[in-house]
Amino acid sequence: MSESLLLGPADQFHRALGASFAEFGGWDMPVSYAGTVAEHTAVREAVGVFDVSHLGKASVTGPGAADFVNACLTNDLSKIAAGKAQYTLCTNESGGVIDDLIAYWVADDDVFLIPNAANTAAVVGALAAAAPAGITVTNRHSDFGVLAVQGPKSADVLSALGLPTELEYMSFADAELTVDGRAIPIRVCRTGYTGEHGYELLPPWDDTAAVLEALLPVVTEAGGQPAGLGARDTLRTEMGYPLHGHELSVDITPVQARCGWAVGWKKESFFGRDALLAEKDAGPVRKLWGLKAVGRGVPRADCTVRRDGVDIGVTTSGTFSPTLKQGIALALIDSSAEVAKGDRVELDVRGRALECEVVLPPFVSAHTS
Repeated sequence: MSESLLLGPADQFHRALGASFAEFGGWDMPVSYAGTVAEHTAVREAVGVFDVSHLGKASVTGPGAADFVNACLTNDLSKIAAGKAQYTLCTNESGGVIDDLIAYWVADDDVFLIPNAANTAAVVGALAAAAPAGITVTNRHSDFGVLAVQGPKSADVLSALGLPTELEYMSFADAELTVDGRAIPIRVCRTGYTGEHGYELLPPWDDTAAVLEALLPVVTEAGGQPAGLGARDTLRTEMGYPLHGHELSVDITPVQARCGWAVGWKKESFFGRDALLAEKDAGPVRKLWGLKAVGRGVPRADCTVRRDGVDIGVTTSGTFSPTLKQGIALALIDSSAEVAKGDRVELDVRGRALECEVVLPPFVSAHTS
């Protein structure tokens, strides 16, 4: 472990469980415990618990905070209300994505944000630079942990601990969990990154390990297990969910990544509005597609996509799908290639040609509701 890497609030707990670790976004993260395939399967069939406390946290507060956030981020916050959450994007003036994040509308004067770990400072900086007098943007990265309880039995786990489960998708409620006679405040969110019914719990940073320790035996009793970064990636790739730095970046716009549904096109204001409207009207020069390996082979990121010997794109993510038991990938393909669902292309995987079928993600059905 590099001494320069940041550690989560339950780092020693994960090490005691025998987790393997790797660097991600500047953090030393648990990658796997019992094996990525086993953890992935537990989430799809029962329940898994992820410690994703590396995710950023920020607050935008002050009179008109919700209106201010709505004038900055891409999605239309006015479509939800207090107690609801929304997937949105923070773009730059050229339409590139600084980050994708979840906005939690706590009140008209309080919006809570969860950006990606490595991009928190950039999101906070962009919002703070645009904030008028009276609006405060605060980086709260180490104020809260984030524990994701995901899978068809996730509600059973929370119910057993006395936490609320009757929440609509993309909504949240504040609750308490009693651990060793002490009440720990927790924000319970019906959100997640796996495509399964699930929740994300936000306890105070210093209480995260205690909450995780209370969760784990209940998860195990429900037939689940702790899950790491490896399973998180295979699960989100099966769903076609973007990962910043892969399917979204300052060089990859929401239009190219098929995230236009997270843009409030009729809003009068958001960062990068003019550039994104122009790209939408003209059509993107490339677009995100899914690829399913026809033969044996596992795609990875940065593989060249070819058709009839001509380079037409590049993969942004690739993995073995434990659910489908075949290789899958996400790829940005030139619009000029005019590919369509069902077409066949080839990937250059370390010098070997891998035939793939072009599909529209997700690769598996969602069960978020």
